[in-house]
Amino acid sequence: MDAIELLTQQHDEVKKLFKKYEKLSEGAESKRQELFEMISDRLSAHASIEEQYFYPAAKAQDTEELLREAAEEHLSAKRLIADLLDLEPSDEEFDAKMQVLQEQIEHHVEEEEGELFKKVRKLLSKEQLVDLGVQMQQEFEELMEGEPRTQVPSETEHAALI
Repeated sequence: MDAIELLTQQHDEVKKLFKKYEKLSEGAESKRQELFEMISDRLSAHASIEEQYFYPAAKAQDTEELLREAAEEHLSAKRLIADLLDLEPSDEEFDAKMQVLQEQIEHHVEEEEGELFKKVRKLLSKEQLVDLGVQMQQEFEELMEGEPRTQVPSETEHAALI
């Protein structure tokens, strides 16, 4: 699987988790907590592999502005996740913050899939994308062995360097 296919698949997985979260009835705190943890772990690991591997490989004159914006969007999402880590699902602000996180991620995904990925397909060869995808998949799996969300609070000071 190439890097773009991997990232798109991960986008789809997170969208499905957000949809499950939306359908939960009020009072299902343990299930809401479980889904939040699944979403935040996947988003954290996903952002990490994008920032470490994909964005540096995708950096070119016609992608740099998109990458800078994407890094800022990651920072915003990390700040929301950090806020959510300090809350309980029963807190008044929890669902509102989850809704904002979902909206921000949907916007981020639309821009990546609609603009950035198309430019990167022209920039990198199939072989480069496959090699990158293998590295990213391995790193993602390693990160997911732990709880990547727990690293987020330490990553909220500034956006990743592009």
